[in-house]
Amino acid sequence: MAKTTGKKKVEKKPDADTLIATYMDYVLEHEKTPRSVYKFAKDNDRTEADFYKFFGSFEGLRKAIWEKFFENSLNVMEKSKEYAGFSNREKLLTFFYTFFEVLTANRSYVLYTLNGNKEPLKNLDELKSLRKKIRSFAKDLIQEGNKEKSLKLFQQSEMIFSEGVWVQFLFLLKFWMDDNSAGFESTDVAIEKSVNTVFDVFDNTPLERVVDFGKFLWKERMA
Repeated sequence: MAKTTGKKKVEKKPDADTLIATYMDYVLEHEKTPRSVYKFAKDNDRTEADFYKFFGSFEGLRKAIWEKFFENSLNVMEKSKEYAGFSNREKLLTFFYTFFEVLTANRSYVLYTLNGNKEPLKNLDELKSLRKKIRSFAKDLIQEGNKEKSLKLFQQSEMIFSEGVWVQFLFLLKFWMDDNSAGFESTDVAIEKSVNTVFDVFDNTPLERVVDFGKFLWKERMA
């Protein structure tokens, strides 16, 4: 009997990140979502048990993808030594710039998953967990800012601000999806103008930026 001299292949155990990457690749290569967990697992040399160890369904996995985008953005920001010393306005700007850089790196998947669904409300369901994380991030910012204001009269509403940031994100997401400018420069401008507008409104400063932002949006819409 012939002896085998080759090294035994060590199969890498699946983890959440590996399954997410495999799912995203599958969707982009096949231009459709998997029909079943069984088939998806089998096509990728896995078992259903491997999948269910980390996710209860494809819906749960898709929500986790958006959470991963958020976590990756936060990790990048927090690695910067300068970030801790930023103002709340600068932190929100940094978050949006970083988050949309992450989305741009995964643009094909994001456009497929958001444009490919004929029912927009289902897309919002997919973003539910992301909404919680963005609103929590915004609440932390406003809490930090309110600590510096001794009079309650000048403190800002955490609920209104956090919801405003979420609505702002949805606007920027749609803007980015439709952006045809080189390097998505128009999205960068929209981020800067929208964040400055939000803080100007909350800080009760002159509203020239609101007018400026409105003109910018109209110009982009007509372009």
